[in-house]
Amino acid sequence: MALAFSLIGRDAGSGARRGRLHTAHGVVETPAFMPVGTRATVTGLLPADLRAAGAPILLANTYHLLLRPGAELFRRVGGIHAFMRWDGPVLTDSGGYQIFSLPADRDITEAGARFRSYVDGRVHDLSPEGSIAMQTAIGSDIMMALDECLDSTLDEGAVRAAMERTHRWALRSLAARVDPAQALFAIVQGGLSPALRAASVDFLTAQPFDGFAIGGLAVGDTRAEREEITVFTAARLPSALPRYLMGVGTPPDLLRAIGFGVDLFDCVLPTHLAWQGTAFTSTGRVRITRGAHRLAEAALDARCACPTCATFSRAYLHHLFKCSEPLGPRLLSVHNLHHYLDLMRQARAAIDAGAYDAFARAQLAAIDRHEHAEARARLA
Repeated sequence: MALAFSLIGRDAGSGARRGRLHTAHGVVETPAFMPVGTRATVTGLLPADLRAAGAPILLANTYHLLLRPGAELFRRVGGIHAFMRWDGPVLTDSGGYQIFSLPADRDITEAGARFRSYVDGRVHDLSPEGSIAMQTAIGSDIMMALDECLDSTLDEGAVRAAMERTHRWALRSLAARVDPAQALFAIVQGGLSPALRAASVDFLTAQPFDGFAIGGLAVGDTRAEREEITVFTAARLPSALPRYLMGVGTPPDLLRAIGFGVDLFDCVLPTHLAWQGTAFTSTGRVRITRGAHRLAEAALDARCACPTCATFSRAYLHHLFKCSEPLGPRLLSVHNLHHYLDLMRQARAAIDAGAYDAFARAQLAAIDRHEHAEARARLA
């Protein structure tokens, strides 16, 4: 097998599970959060920053790396690990979501997707085979099969057609894999229909994939709808293989999904919101650009041991953002990723102790109290 996954513990009060994922570039303890390094970089951060924060695995984007720098460069330098000087595991998505997000500039057929490059305007074709070829050139530890992603709220006929095409593309992706050292995950689709999700699970789990992702969520659905489909789908996936919830989300999203039995997560929010001046803390979100922080000498999060919180005050961070200094977003990115990764460490410890349900409830209650208090303060 391209990778080995061992289930080493379960929480008695929830569906939370502890696992260990062995890849060619290291072991990933699960549940785990993957920082998003879209273009072979987590925006504004060095690989050393990611190692210091404890990042166990990164996610890179096949669509963006196909357009720039392209497959030839990756083949020349020996893959993404050598290119970006990251020696840990890497997962690459297939490009399906990015194609979905370009409705005016792409055409999807049974052969694949044709789209116009935002880099130079050239037209590109991306098939299941082409996606696997690109991910092979990138040299990721885990590849994703190309899927057709739709707005989850579309009518059932459209969602069914996209799901069935995703299944056919998954088989073509399997046939196109040439390097047995690279794992390949399939993506379960089916929108908000439990019946379609069950059908997708049944079809894909009959194939020799190394793991399974829950895709097509956080694209038009509500949190309640997303959670209903996540818990329904996760419960039907094989317990002996890793489960990955794609593109989700906030700390409460992660805490709930871990309780549903999900093992892997990715999301751009920690770095994306950092560049907008928002920090995730142990008690909820903090908007560092607000005037209330102008003279605040306290750390961003008194419970956090990251370099940002150990060194700088809220007032200094506020000052950096008001001056448009790039150090501000960098320091907030360091903190936000440390916060996410520490939350995963705490979650794993709670599962090991058989106390995840109580841990998650306490964390969610603290975040809820803080964010309600912040909302009242803004209205006052």
